[in-house]
Amino acid sequence: MINFLFYRHKLKKSLELQNAYKEITLESIEAIARTIDAKDHYTNGHSLRVGYYSREIAKALNLSKMDVENIYYAGLLHDIGKIGVPDSILNKPEHLSEDEFDVIKSHTSEGATILSSISVIPNITLGARYHHEHYDGTGYPEGRKGKEIPLVARIICCADCYDAMATKRVYKEPYLTDHIIEEFTKCSGTQFDPEIANIVIKLIVEGKIRPDIQVDINGNEHKNTK
Repeated sequence: MINFLFYRHKLKKSLELQNAYKEITLESIEAIARTIDAKDHYTNGHSLRVGYYSREIAKALNLSKMDVENIYYAGLLHDIGKIGVPDSILNKPEHLSEDEFDVIKSHTSEGATILSSISVIPNITLGARYHHEHYDGTGYPEGRKGKEIPLVARIICCADCYDAMATKRVYKEPYLTDHIIEEFTKCSGTQFDPEIANIVIKLIVEGKIRPDIQVDINGNEHKNTK
């Protein structure tokens, strides 16, 4: 009985320590995500929302708890490569030149390079590198198509595009919900994985993803009442 109580105490302390480390990791990732978003006030909260939307999509796909968690982290850090993009290009309201667009596109490879040293989160680099690939092969940086694109990137692609459509940007006003649903329907099988596009539409209709939310460090939703 004494040995049992001793080992139970050690297990409890070990779990408490693991939870503390996890909280520190989450705080660090959130700080990085907020740093990315701070480069453009129109995208304030973008990374946190994309992480949240990616997690909801992954849950709807019935992925394992660990996969859902890792996809959430990948969503938070998918745009980390934008740290190296000049503000003059990132915030430019006018049409980008070909050279400027090449600089924007480089954020996918740069992001993967930055994240390559992180080994504790599986596939963390794949979300950054491939979230601008299109299901029909017309995306970048490699022109991958279909299931050649990692699942995490196909999920983040839809989450990222939903947030881009649903929020105000320097070059556009927010799209209405019906318009967003039309876009996901129209681009299913071209830009988006059809299965994931259908899930996004379902989550929109059910109100499980929407632009009027704030997300905390743990990816928990809080309605934005501002």
